[in-house]
Amino acid sequence: MILLRRLLGDVLRRQRQRQGRTLREVSAAARVSLGYLSEVERGQKEASSELLSAICDALDVRMSEVMREVSDELSLAELAAMATLSEGELLRPVLEPVQLPAPGVDRMSSITPKAAAVDVVAA
Repeated sequence: MILLRRLLGDVLRRQRQRQGRTLREVSAAARVSLGYLSEVERGQKEASSELLSAICDALDVRMSEVMREVSDELSLAELAAMATLSEGELLRPVLEPVQLPAPGVDRMSSITPKAAAVDVVAA
């Protein structure tokens, strides 16, 4: 499952690190506790729009830039998830060998193909 709060936290952390700033500096400028900002960056807490605005102001970055970067990462994550399920892997029938009856026996009543679903695990 793709968590939006985790993607947002990753983008905010990268923005802060690109500027060479510490959590303490950004939390003071945004007037947010250091622990809470850390939890937002780690994707453990959802940032409200007010909090996100304060963090973006403290980082001197437009919220639209942050959201665009989050959107781009979300698109890539969705594509990666879909790529792990290549066409036909969701349900691939598995047919067991069928023995045909001897001549003169009703063929339709003795043919019992079985189908099973193949488990696909997304990485």
